Amino acid sequence: MQDRTVQDRKVGPPPMVDGYDVVVVGGGAAGLSAALALGRARRSVLVVDSGSPRNAPAAHVHNYLTRDGTPPEDLLAAGRVEVAGYGGVVITGTVVSASPTDGPREGFEVMLADGRVVLGRRLLVTTGLVDELPAVAGLAQRWGRDVLHCPYCHGWEVRDQSLGILGSPLGFHQALLFRQWSADVTLFLHDQPAPTEDELEQLTARGIAVVDGEVEALEVTDDWVVGLRLRSGTVVPRQVLVVAPRFTARAEVLASLGVKTTEVEMSGHVVGTQVAADAFGATSVPGVWVAGNVADLRAQVISCAAAGLTAAAAINGDLIAEETRRAVAAMVVGR
Repeated sequence: MQDRTVQDRKVGPPPMVDGYDVVVVGGGAAGLSAALALGRARRSVLVVDSGSPRNAPAAHVHNYLTRDGTPPEDLLAAGRVEVAGYGGVVITGTVVSASPTDGPREGFEVMLADGRVVLGRRLLVTTGLVDELPAVAGLAQRWGRDVLHCPYCHGWEVRDQSLGILGSPLGFHQALLFRQWSADVTLFLHDQPAPTEDELEQLTARGIAVVDGEVEALEVTDDWVVGLRLRSGTVVPRQVLVVAPRFTARAEVLASLGVKTTEVEMSGHVVGTQVAADAFGATSVPGVWVAGNVADLRAQVISCAAAGLTAAAAINGDLIAEETRRAVAAMVVGR
């Protein structure tokens, strides 16, 4: 059988209607991957995206096989084209709430901020998370460039540079981790207690310096970070700052349906929240799935895309089961 690609088909998205098999809230890697799979499964799907991706400050996506180094906006643009090629509809908008419906149009009413309401037989939420950054002057403006948190996302790009690790409950762990990419690593205690004797021994063995005192601000010259200024006035030269944000799930839509978030711990410390779901993304509310960072704060772009595909397959299977039950019931009634 001939394989007909999206380019071969040259099919654009249909106009937006008020009812879909699946409404996807969030048009990042997870949401678009799910919409692509659902479109290929001949499902009508609507993706509602607010246009504020978490990785917008970053210059490139990494660890995405065959797409390493792609600008985030280019990856999303290509995904939207692919989804449209299978009949999916992607719109810009903000979903403010959702509620279950009864009767002949059973599913979920999805309310948008502009007043529009659409119905989906199933709901997939892929809204991601928010990085809540430490309160250090100048830090937010450099986020995603030379203020980082993930060595697997950015470690290669800052290899062999002078790295500062901002003290946090995860600071010791981050210092040892980033030492893989640079021999010039300094742990700034900031507002954290001094390392234990065992921790200090490990840091010393790896050549990681420790600086006491609270970090007040980033020193920036010509749009480059050149150091960290302590409250004492001392400036310690550094090219990159590593921080530990709090990762908070964007779960307002899910909250309107009674789906709650749970706290996530690393090394005995709460680092953020995510939505509990099974291995396929199904939440505690029947008909509602999640995928991506809203359900897994550790997930990178490629794993978010994979989670979207997994959830899409589960949703399609659930719809098939419902359609089969109705077909059997109709057949029995018709006898």
